[in-house]
Amino acid sequence: MVQEFGSFGGPPEVVTYVGRSRGPVLAAMFACMYFGGLRPAEAAGLRQKDCHLPEQGWGLLTLEKTRPQSNKRFTDSGQTHDERGLKHRDVKQTRTVPIPPELVVMLRDHIARFGVGGDGRLFRTRTGGVISGSAYAKVWQEARTFALAPDQVASPLAGRPYDLWHAAVSLWLNAGVHAPEAAERAGHGVDVMLRVYAKCIEGQRDVANRRILEALAA
Repeated sequence: MVQEFGSFGGPPEVVTYVGRSRGPVLAAMFACMYFGGLRPAEAAGLRQKDCHLPEQGWGLLTLEKTRPQSNKRFTDSGQTHDERGLKHRDVKQTRTVPIPPELVVMLRDHIARFGVGGDGRLFRTRTGGVISGSAYAKVWQEARTFALAPDQVASPLAGRPYDLWHAAVSLWLNAGVHAPEAAERAGHGVDVMLRVYAKCIEGQRDVANRRILEALAA
């Protein structure tokens, strides 16, 4: 999936081509999914105080809340979005996610350009509300038409914003990041992650053999 967007500078760059403001406002949000391994709801709930964004080097996100969308009848507040704890974790538990310099720069630029909401959220509607899943999914679908060939647009390839999160985990595992570390960053259980991404890490035997030989020779 990543390679398909390569000529456009990656998924976030493609999103900026959608509309005069809709895409640019959401580009950093999609970047959080791909470069930081955040789920869409986690990215939607990201606040300025959650972000450590140094001028150089890696940054850090401390995730505390998500903003999942559901029918008003099923939320505690009566709104379409409720603040909830992180998936697979206790309601008061947090998750720290190191983010690469590229994402640090994007988030710093986003804050400088668009500011933050009254509650500190980075991504919001023009009236300060939570961006709905259908709204950012529509932007993503439009972005696909810029990056993919017509037959690919009609296929399931990178069909959902959630696929950026999957792409992030796949990238980490193929890069040789140890499964427990990848699971911690993604907010996933190790056993579930290995089962879901087993095919992603197939073909790593030669790499493992080389590393074992290097360790034995040390």
